[in-house]
Amino acid sequence: QVQLQESGGGLVQAGDSLRLSCAASGRYTMGWFRQAPGKEREFVAVISWSGTMTMYADSSKGRATISRDNAKNTVYLQMNSLKPEDTAVYYCAAATRRGIPRRMSEYDYWGQGTQVTVSS
Repeated sequence: QVQLQESGGGLVQAGDSLRLSCAASGRYTMGWFRQAPGKEREFVAVISWSGTMTMYADSSKGRATISRDNAKNTVYLQMNSLKPEDTAVYYCAAATRRGIPRRMSEYDYWGQGTQVTVSS
């Protein structure tokens, strides 16, 4: 059973930074998604199994950095210059496929999510 555990969420002010972590029970292609109240879950960023490839949603480019520590089976999402519209539950997801998938259907396992709230 694959386990994913997110941490690092919280309440911050606009312009602040936050780093989310996701500890996995194995090594996978890893992605971050988010779901704001009343909206569909959307892609934020993905990092390949090796860590050599990354991709970001347009809304995250320039403000988010995804990285991983394969020795710890942990992936990180560093978010800077946070905006109120970044408020959402952030989920990490693991995919057994290689590459840099961006669709939810391409991921096999999901974490429980961590709340990020950005106040104005």
